[in-house]
Amino acid sequence: MSKSKGVVSRFPESGHDHASCVVEAVARAKRICAARGRRWTPLRQRVLELVWQSHQPVKAYELLEQLRVEGQASAAPPTVYRTLDFLLAEGLVHRLASMNAFVGCASPDHRHAGQFLICGQCHAVAELDDADVTRLLDDRAKALGFTLTDQTIELEGVCPRCGE
Repeated sequence: MSKSKGVVSRFPESGHDHASCVVEAVARAKRICAARGRRWTPLRQRVLELVWQSHQPVKAYELLEQLRVEGQASAAPPTVYRTLDFLLAEGLVHRLASMNAFVGCASPDHRHAGQFLICGQCHAVAELDDADVTRLLDDRAKALGFTLTDQTIELEGVCPRCGE
């Protein structure tokens, strides 16, 4: 699937292979962390894998529950939150504030503002990185004397599958 201007990740189509997304995300994460001199641990890998298992936002406590089901009894909320903080800092995941949940970033090689399309029915997420939108908001903020330090836009609607 070719990427349209500003599209980072599309809504998954019927029969989408999430396993390939997981493999690609982990490979990118390892490469990025190695290039930045950041330590890549089994827990960081497992949490990233769990985030990428679907194109739906996942909450920290859902990750914690899954880790415990898998036998990681030592998994505790602070451990999961520290791991998510690391993944956020490295740009490997995004936090969706409206849902207090996390999604994988399909383009972690460069820092970018996220514009997220969230299906209100199935909760699938697509990610945009539209430079025109980013620039417009930055210009409007500057006109008011405001300096943007972060920009995440969450839009709710209906994905193509649910809209059929």
